[in-house]
Formats: sequence, structure tokens, C-alpha cells
Amino acid sequence: MRKSQDPLGAVLVIGLGRFGSAVALTLAEQGREVLAVEKDPLLANQWSHRFTVIEADSTSKDALEQLGARDFSVAVVGIGSSLEASVLTAANLVEMGIGEIWAKATSRDHGRILEKIGAHRRVFPEYDAGRRVAHMVAGRMIDYIEMDDNFTIVKMRPPLELRGFTIGESKVRERYGVNILGVKAPHQPFEYATPETRIGEDDLIIVSGNVELLDEFASRR
Repeated sequence: MRKSQDPLGAVLVIGLGRFGSAVALTLAEQGREVLAVEKDPLLANQWSHRFTVIEADSTSKDALEQLGARDFSVAVVGIGSSLEASVLTAANLVEMGIGEIWAKATSRDHGRILEKIGAHRRVFPEYDAGRRVAHMVAGRMIDYIEMDDNFTIVKMRPPLELRGFTIGESKVRERYGVNILGVKAPHQPFEYATPETRIGEDDLIIVSGNVELLDEFASRR
């Protein structure tokens, strides 16, 4: 396969279970060039009308060579049903010198093995989803993204004590140790926050900061 002319580059997605198919479909909807590899003929056929799918065994380095895996700078290993297949596939991609390898891990041990063989990024969908839901259930959070170094961004309903006041008047940073990045009023576009931004009763706010402080902030009435 020839390299894509898209400056963002083509992406190789291996394994079309729930995780891999979601990654491939989203990339395709974004206009990215996607080549998916799936061993199961039923899954390969299921997705072949949405993006390019090749039925092949990714644990075979020869098979990956034949489909042009070396042409890709980014690869996603979405195999979760077989630890052996996941590890062998990732190892093959590492040996080929793929610049950025994302791999799904089903456990911490699985993730450590993937790290040791050279997979650049390990993704824990079930664990991460569980943490995300737990934080959302505990307070006013509607969405939750945990970044590195205990830094988190959340979308939430504003506490009662902020409604009707500007961010400057509320002194959010000084009182709670978090930052309001933006405000979304109903039927209005997202607005980057300034000290003069007034928070309405039905608004959504985007807030960033330390995860513990955000949990406390989101639990306020």
C-alpha cells in the first residue's frame, strides 16, 4: 500500500472488535485513510463497506509485510480476545519500525507486556471507562477526561453558588483551585471564559484542574 497524501497520514487498525471498529470508523468519518486487518471473515465483511478491510492473520509478520504495514507511521492494535495474538501482532509492528503503536490492553499485566515489547501507548478501555463513570456518578459531571500528571478536564453543570455571577465575581480559582475554561449556553456556541463571563442557570461549564479538587467542586450543590 502506498503512503497516504493526507498530511495526517493513514492509520493501520488491527482487530475489528468493539474497540478496533470504533477507532477505525471514527477515523474514517474524520476523513483519515484507514486500512483495517481482521482475521474473522464475518467481522471483515461487516465493516468492508465503511473502510478498507483486509482479511489476514496479523500474528504472521509475512502477512503484515504483504499488506504493506511498513508504509504506516501509526498503527492501532485492537485485539482483546487473545493476549497471545495481541502481543505477537504488536511485536511484529515494533520489528517493522512503525513509529507510533497504540495497543488495547485488557489488564495491567497485559499492558506491562505490551510496554516491554515496545508498544508506545497502551489503552485500557474498560478500566478507563469505569473510572470515568465513577467520577461522573459522584457529582455534576457530564463528561470527564483524565490527562497526565493528575490533570483533568470535565464538562459539568455549574454549582448553584456560581449561577448568575461572573467568573471574576465567583473567584473560582481562588476559592476552589480549579479553572473554568469555557461556558456553553443553551443553543449558543461555546465561549472561552474570561473574568467577565457570566454563568447562567442552564449553562454547561468546562473546568480543568487537579482531579481531587474537581471531584470536590463537582459535588457542591
